[in-house]
Amino acid sequence: MIRLSHIRKTFRVSRREAGFKNAVKSFFVRDYDTIEALADISFEIGDGEMVGYIGPNGAGKSSTIKVMSGILTPDSGECVIDGRTPWLERKTHVANLGVVFGQRSALWWDVPVADSFELLRDIYSVPEDEYKKTISRLTEMLGLEKLLTTPTRQLSLGQRMRCEIAAALIHSPRILFLDEPTIGLDAVSKLAVREFISELNRERGTTVILTTHDMQDIEALTNRIILIGKGRILLDGELESLRHRFEGSKKVIAEYTGSLGELPEGVSLADDKSSGLSHRSEFVLTSCPVSALISQLAQTVELNDVSVESASIDETIVNMYREYGI
Repeated sequence: MIRLSHIRKTFRVSRREAGFKNAVKSFFVRDYDTIEALADISFEIGDGEMVGYIGPNGAGKSSTIKVMSGILTPDSGECVIDGRTPWLERKTHVANLGVVFGQRSALWWDVPVADSFELLRDIYSVPEDEYKKTISRLTEMLGLEKLLTTPTRQLSLGQRMRCEIAAALIHSPRILFLDEPTIGLDAVSKLAVREFISELNRERGTTVILTTHDMQDIEALTNRIILIGKGRILLDGELESLRHRFEGSKKVIAEYTGSLGELPEGVSLADDKSSGLSHRSEFVLTSCPVSALISQLAQTVELNDVSVESASIDETIVNMYREYGI
């Protein structure tokens, strides 16, 4: 169980204007701004849940992950994970925790990936037999066979990210924090990583918190979304219900012969391509049910084909951002 209650975290950031004169002045007098990274953050996540933690850049996502990892100590508030306070019991806490930061590396830069894995095995005191089984499975699932003998600095970004995910799972953690885990991955690698994370959750009941700007990751992996903006929790709910709330208009594309009658309220004709009596029309639905439009079309024209297009997950998330002004 993960529980955050009224977590606050601020940072002091020095500011100065450009130029030599201002640079010299800053040696004696510095101006600081106080940035409120987290402002009264509270939420709970149950064992085995997969949660998408989303928000724009600078919203406070990574700061929250660092608090839950024990890297940052908040100014106030309470964070309890499996009965422990992360920054007070960090050594015990990280034994059950896996973290992947897309912009940071847990691998040693100049040694082969396999050596980094061995070092992590020693750090986490993983038994040799268990380590071999885990590495064998991770290598197969993430396609690491040809990467294990390569120094980390010679890997592409996508290759490194696959190795970073494997490194975070060597000690079989109960909780996994993923901060931009698919950054730089090609389409094939993304699908492999998503499938692997889903299987990990199904088989071991691993709790996963995913922060990313790739909404396809959110759609594929999570069923709950927590939206953060300007350091505050703005929304917390099931993905499917939020899609219905924020997806906006739907589009119906119909191919038919005949003449349209009056359209139902809440429907507008966006495009119409005609060839004699045959038409291919696009209808935008704002408040009218799809079934009502199709029923009316069936009564007034001869339908040849109908398809329905819903808003993409990206459009849905953008609508969320607009509603909350972030």
